[in-house]
Amino acid sequence: MSQHFNKGLILTSLGSFWWGFIGVIYFEYVAFIGHVELVVHRCLWTAVMLVITTIYLRKWNTFLSVVSSKKNLLYLFLSGLLIFINWAIWIYAVATERIIDASFGYFIMPIISVLLGFIFFKERLNKKRIFSIVLVLFSILIMIFLNIKTLPWVGIIVALSWAFYNLVRKKINVDTDIGLLIESLYIFPFALISFYLIYSKGLNDFSLTSPGLSLFLLLAGPMTVIPLFLYVRGVELIGLGATGMIFYITPTLQFILGYFYYNEEFSLIKLVSFIIIWIAVIIYLKDLYEKN
Repeated sequence: MSQHFNKGLILTSLGSFWWGFIGVIYFEYVAFIGHVELVVHRCLWTAVMLVITTIYLRKWNTFLSVVSSKKNLLYLFLSGLLIFINWAIWIYAVATERIIDASFGYFIMPIISVLLGFIFFKERLNKKRIFSIVLVLFSILIMIFLNIKTLPWVGIIVALSWAFYNLVRKKINVDTDIGLLIESLYIFPFALISFYLIYSKGLNDFSLTSPGLSLFLLLAGPMTVIPLFLYVRGVELIGLGATGMIFYITPTLQFILGYFYYNEEFSLIKLVSFIIIWIAVIIYLKDLYEKN
């Protein structure tokens, strides 16, 4: 293997590990402030962090060229809405002990993306990918018809929001970090207003009287941006095929933490559905491996 491939492998693995382990531990630890305020802080400090990285990397010319296009601005507004939904529902999952359900979403997301690629971009499907898609849909139907209470709607929203986010971003050629900066700037005013409302009602945990906690909440920005940079750089070095396989580190670690560390409920119906999902994932990964 080349040095570039090894470096990409390490960076992608670190990014996936960060999302699946470090990110879960961090957001669960600060979830006591309430998922609404936590979402607000993630939006605020992600925007600030990306402004800093854009200055450091001297990419303002790239930023200006992107915002000069009305097409880019429209698509990034839509993707910004989708990424906000994804962030919000993920933090809600962590705060309400539904990490396993969220991991369900990240397990099925790549396969849902394959289906969306076929529908919107006419990308070709082989038998293995079609079978994977059928298994994913079947697993969801099992939970709907056997017990609606076990339906991991959190995971479904996580999967759909992220899959549609990737779909929208495919429509434009924009650097990942610059695109996320513009998306964050769209969200920033609403997050700022929300924080003011929380503050005006005396419900905020972020304040000068709690400097330790406030500084810790500032990490919501780096916790979002750092794994993204690691993963995207890995994609640049080794391509989507290999990184698509490595990505599954994320939901695997989320599932392990949710079940073994946070002792979340895991019903028999969910177990059956997850087994079907894991079979679908194995088939999908085998197909990716053969193509890579």
